[in-house]
Amino acid sequence: MNQPTTDWLTWIELDEQAYAHNLSFFRERIAPGTELAVVVKANAYGHGLRPIVTLAEKYGADSYCVHSLEEALTLRSWGIKKDILVMGPVPSSGLEEAVVHNLRLALFNRETLELLDQISRRLQKPIRVHLKLETGTYRLGITQEELAFFLERLHQTTLVQLEAAYTHFANIEDTTDHSYAFTQMARFQQMVKLIQKAGYPQLKLHTACSAAVLLFPETHFHLVRLGVSQYGLWPSRETYLSYKIKHNRQGMTVLRPVLTWKTKVGQIKSVPPKETIGYGRTYQTSRL
Repeated sequence: MNQPTTDWLTWIELDEQAYAHNLSFFRERIAPGTELAVVVKANAYGHGLRPIVTLAEKYGADSYCVHSLEEALTLRSWGIKKDILVMGPVPSSGLEEAVVHNLRLALFNRETLELLDQISRRLQKPIRVHLKLETGTYRLGITQEELAFFLERLHQTTLVQLEAAYTHFANIEDTTDHSYAFTQMARFQQMVKLIQKAGYPQLKLHTACSAAVLLFPETHFHLVRLGVSQYGLWPSRETYLSYKIKHNRQGMTVLRPVLTWKTKVGQIKSVPPKETIGYGRTYQTSRL
């Protein structure tokens, strides 16, 4: 994956073996049968969508998570057959394409559910949805008070299939106090019981982002969403410290950064003492 050229002044290199190591590391930490979904939204976190998807296919990712319909359709256009979960909102005009291309869709509003019902019946083609549950992040998601409506409507639809329920932690990365994450877990499990009691006992569940995968096996359920850490980055300093404390690991090399940014030096010069450098004169030299 390394392709530097003498014609470039700056470039990035992707380390294939580092990516392979990271996926293997996380595979070993989830139970057999747990789906390893890699999150490749935002141009694979700036690493380049195509090269990362190529590596993910090679090294055994089970499925993909993206934010937008456009990202999902790009993967399909490259011949990716694995499941793709679109986690962000899909415009009404794009829902038919989502059905045609057999995507998984996050479901969190009523209009989308009604349109999916109409489209899937017209095309006579099923569409799988993952119900996004609001547990305390207060972005996308449905509250417990709204849950009854969605479950009733899903029972009435024959081709909109409830495959999974999930949530997203608000504060599992940026702290060493994970009490709020466990509050969210309790809320999630309470809502899941209601869904299962309503006739979905085989429902898939997922809550784990990279930090949760690293720190809390009880969050893994049936699928984990591996984001920034597949690229060899810790979600935060707090996650790193929590992992070291939890596993009593000192000086460990657990994750390997995939991306290296390189450049060529344009000029080296000596500047006399007490001269200032650059716009705004923000730095003053003190010695030769």
